[in-house]
Amino acid sequence: MKNMVSSTKAVTLTLAFLSLLLTIAHSECTDLFKELILKRNLTNCRKLATLEAEIGWNYYIQNKIKIDVFFGVRMEENLRWLAWGVNPRSEAQMVGTRAIIGIIEPNGSLAVETYLIASNTKVGCQLLPSVIDVEVKNKEVESSKKIGHITLSATLFLPTEVYNISRLNHAWQVGYSADGLEPKIHPATLQNFDSAETINLITAKSHGIGHHRHHFRKAHGILNIVGWGILLPIGVIIARYYRKFPFHSKWWYIFHVSCQCVGYTLGTTGWGIGLWLGHVSKHYTFRTHRTLSIFIFTFTTLQMLAIRLKPKPHDDYRKYWDMYHHFLGYALLAVISVNIFKGIDILKPDNAWKWGYIGVLGVLALVALVFEIVTWIKFIKSKKDRKKNQHTVQQS
Repeated sequence: MKNMVSSTKAVTLTLAFLSLLLTIAHSECTDLFKELILKRNLTNCRKLATLEAEIGWNYYIQNKIKIDVFFGVRMEENLRWLAWGVNPRSEAQMVGTRAIIGIIEPNGSLAVETYLIASNTKVGCQLLPSVIDVEVKNKEVESSKKIGHITLSATLFLPTEVYNISRLNHAWQVGYSADGLEPKIHPATLQNFDSAETINLITAKSHGIGHHRHHFRKAHGILNIVGWGILLPIGVIIARYYRKFPFHSKWWYIFHVSCQCVGYTLGTTGWGIGLWLGHVSKHYTFRTHRTLSIFIFTFTTLQMLAIRLKPKPHDDYRKYWDMYHHFLGYALLAVISVNIFKGIDILKPDNAWKWGYIGVLGVLALVALVFEIVTWIKFIKSKKDRKKNQHTVQQS
């Protein structure tokens, strides 16, 4: 009988351990983080959408919701703090978050405290440790160079009338500056602004504030790169080199206007998506990118009006209008390139975006350079021919 009980216990423990391994094996976490949560007997784990952050947890429901949570990010040399917390409000966001923040001192010592993220925090006001209306026990921050993670762990007790494990709003963050126990404001990137989501602790599925905007941001970037950044320059190259000199094509105007119209349509569509993204992004704005976008749309629209409103060839002021039209066009191309790189820097997609656009600019610049060399060669040759003809006429 005694042996049977011992065997039953062994089988039960083995099955429990295998169940734990299988649960974690199907998670999205990295192998290193799986090792960490295995040591803490946590059965749920997932990789978060931003900042290369990961989280593991167990939950229990009695009079309150008890959550054992383990949160970690990749170790960086200049990282000074990391944070995780829950938010009782109706949507996932930083403001209102009851946070646990771990501070990494310059000498390597670690500290962890609770903080209430108020609305004035996002504009840089002082954030100091405070008592929060969530019971937190066993809070700890750890750093391990061996596995390359900095982690927070704690046990939270949440009132069931305020929090719901199937729709728990939580937020996470990292920062690179701190003064004692005061974490300074985090970087102003989309990764940082989108670090909040609503998670179902039972199924481990989540819906983040940036999830449904991700595809719109990509569409915004692609439309503007193709429209403003590729087709408009091609239209300018056609007008400059195929209108009269060094090459002449009777179709140049059709191709020029076609490139400009299609580019303008795509760019304006992307610009409209950008306006919508700016409107729904209540907690941040990218002023330089927005200002340059408004400048581009305004003056590109003015350029497009030239299709209908340009002066006649015999008008006295036509040459001045041509100078203005050409100068504004070249200026727009420069501003467009700068703003596209600004947008890529904000969006931070994979490097293929940046290098792909650099490659496109390189090809366009090379084509323009070759055409410019041909233009000057033909110009110098035609000038020499004219002088030779004049000399021949004078001799005759």
